[in-house]
Amino acid sequence: MSHRYLWEKTVTHPFVLEMGEGTLPEQKFITYFAQDYVFIKDLVTMTALGISKAPSMEAASILSDFLAGIIDPENDLFVRTFKQLGVNEDEYSAVSASPTTQAFGDFIVRVALEGSFEDVATILYVTEGTYLDWGTRLLQNPNRRVINNVYQEWINLHGPNVLGDFVDWLDRYLAEIDLSKVIVRTEYLFLTALRYEYMFWQAAYKGQQWLEGE
Repeated sequence: MSHRYLWEKTVTHPFVLEMGEGTLPEQKFITYFAQDYVFIKDLVTMTALGISKAPSMEAASILSDFLAGIIDPENDLFVRTFKQLGVNEDEYSAVSASPTTQAFGDFIVRVALEGSFEDVATILYVTEGTYLDWGTRLLQNPNRRVINNVYQEWINLHGPNVLGDFVDWLDRYLAEIDLSKVIVRTEYLFLTALRYEYMFWQAAYKGQQWLEGE
């Protein structure tokens, strides 16, 4: 896989490892979770635009099934999890995008608007593939010790039983297309999305705020 080093840093970020160990401070998870709640709206937009550009009914159906999983079950999980974490609706509804969240969201929506179905599939492979990778690793780690039910449910949501078939399809689809004429763009999209995934963890783990004007 291209950019294996950055992929590995992303799926083994301290945020991920501590979540799997149950030692991640809850406030860091709340920060991350709130930003993911903001970001998911742009992911929905990108996926919907991808469906409109699908080269076949099969491709459209697969992305449609993925989108349905985001809009309904995952949204219910967000609301329920915020309640478990003691974050009320007024608080999470008022959350604004961090610099990384806004940049990542703007990037994927612009790609979906201006690009092709293959472009959308490439970004989805990164966003869902990295999550499947860390989720699978945590679930298969015999030494993991998750003592936080919220963390455990989030890990389960990104395991092979949920994301496996979708990421496998994306992998097969991208492997079958002729990238000879678009290899530079595909490489750019893959690397940029991967960089943002790593930065998303960093922003939640280290903290990130907009600079205020005077």
